[in-house]
Amino acid sequence: MLYSPHFLKQLFHNTRRTVAKHWLNMIPATQIALTGSFGKTTTTNIIYKLLCEIYPLNKISVTDINLDTTFNVPITALKIKPWTKVALFELGVDHVGEMSKHLEIVHPQIAIITGITPVHTDKEHFGSLENLIKEKRKLLEALPENGYAILNYDDEIVRSMAKHTKAKILWYGSDPKKCDLWTTNVKITLSDASFNLHSKPNIFFPSLTPNFPSTSLKASYLLTTKLIGLHHTHTIMASVLTMIALSKITQQSISFDSLIKVIKTIAPLQGRMNLEKGPMGTIVLNDSLRANPASTASGLKTLSGFNIGNHRKFAVLAEMGELQKPQIEHEKIGELIAKLKIDYLVSIGPWQKYTANLAIKNNMQKDKVFWVKDVQTAAQILRPLIKPGDLIYLKGSLLRHVNRILLLLDGKEVGCRAVLCPFYHPCEKCQYLKKGFNQ
Repeated sequence: MLYSPHFLKQLFHNTRRTVAKHWLNMIPATQIALTGSFGKTTTTNIIYKLLCEIYPLNKISVTDINLDTTFNVPITALKIKPWTKVALFELGVDHVGEMSKHLEIVHPQIAIITGITPVHTDKEHFGSLENLIKEKRKLLEALPENGYAILNYDDEIVRSMAKHTKAKILWYGSDPKKCDLWTTNVKITLSDASFNLHSKPNIFFPSLTPNFPSTSLKASYLLTTKLIGLHHTHTIMASVLTMIALSKITQQSISFDSLIKVIKTIAPLQGRMNLEKGPMGTIVLNDSLRANPASTASGLKTLSGFNIGNHRKFAVLAEMGELQKPQIEHEKIGELIAKLKIDYLVSIGPWQKYTANLAIKNNMQKDKVFWVKDVQTAAQILRPLIKPGDLIYLKGSLLRHVNRILLLLDGKEVGCRAVLCPFYHPCEKCQYLKKGFNQ
């Protein structure tokens, strides 16, 4: 249900928006905005860390990654000072008309679209994938001719959006013929990821100075990172292209070497493909903050690619919410899992039954697939199976709170069986953790 604030709160918010709009119009800072169905927050974090290598902190402004965009945009705009050089906005939308509201305040010269997947397409939100696409591409439509659009070529929907902007387009992806930046030889371990980053000739010239071999027809660089998800090659490429676009707009020379050094040090955000010590001597790949078809598929492929010797890989999946066609999307994940090198699947919640069924239908061993109603039953299934050194991929959106499984396996008292919870705070701090929450 769409949140409807109290009249006085709405009046305050509208007033703040009006002030923010006029204030930001007077500030000459270069504005960068990004949207997409996945990868937004990590990309925002990488770009911010790269900006910190170039500018003093007091000359950069960025939206708070923990605050709803509706309130975040005007709050961020009002924090911008006359001496701010770059303002970075993450623009999340889940209802028709929200991007237009954001763009009443934000007027970006650089825009990034990370990718599109059918999240928020249920009746209570966009209502269809088509509405989602129309809303997100408004960001591209708002770009000026001398602006830059940073687009994911590997995403078919994003490619189709390109015709809706008059700005210069910089592509990233896996196709060397079509992309300005692309990657090869991606290798992921439990400690880091490495890949070759390639660029078209002279894309860095004259404003970005790389140490690429000047004699190479196509520039190439071996890059390592602590960001271990397969999709992070895309978040890194999007971030590097953003810096290239920024250097062209500001005519400021930026050292490519310094950007690479920063990328090497960036750690994953909590709940977004970060590795943790798990219960009973296991390793947990924690991806429990968001779940949609694209991010779930990417996480599972990453899990499949790990070489962990004789240890086993467990995929523990909660439901993906706010989908126009939830059965179909969950079935697709089941089909994918059956093709991957994953030893066990534990599916939690009503829609995940379709994932489990399709995994079995596509020849995953039946005795290694479990569909359960809640986290308690999931923990009961896992306890006798897991052994020290096993890898558990924990995937779900924040409101599914699949981290309760880890508490249960650690012997903590957990009485809450809610499949979908209305609370955003950590379970450890919840008054309903022991006694349970009934909607």
